[in-house]
Amino acid sequence: MAIYDPRTDQAVSWLKAVLGTHSARLRASLRTGDRGASAVELAVITAVLVGVAIAVLTVIITFVNKQSGSIQNQVVPSP
Repeated sequence: MAIYDPRTDQAVSWLKAVLGTHSARLRASLRTGDRGASAVELAVITAVLVGVAIAVLTVIITFVNKQSGSIQNQVVPSP
């Protein structure tokens, strides 16, 4: 099984670019005192992070469910 390296994944690169753009806008709006724009940017960044967390959780749950069958079928020798 190949080891997954997120640094080479195009989706991760795209996500980093989007989050970088939004965080740059957030920093710029905080410097200028534009409170309404910073709230919107913060809400967008939070929504993206929640989506990423849900995706990671889904992958973990799927992996655990697939591997649980092989764990339950293991025979443990008695000492």
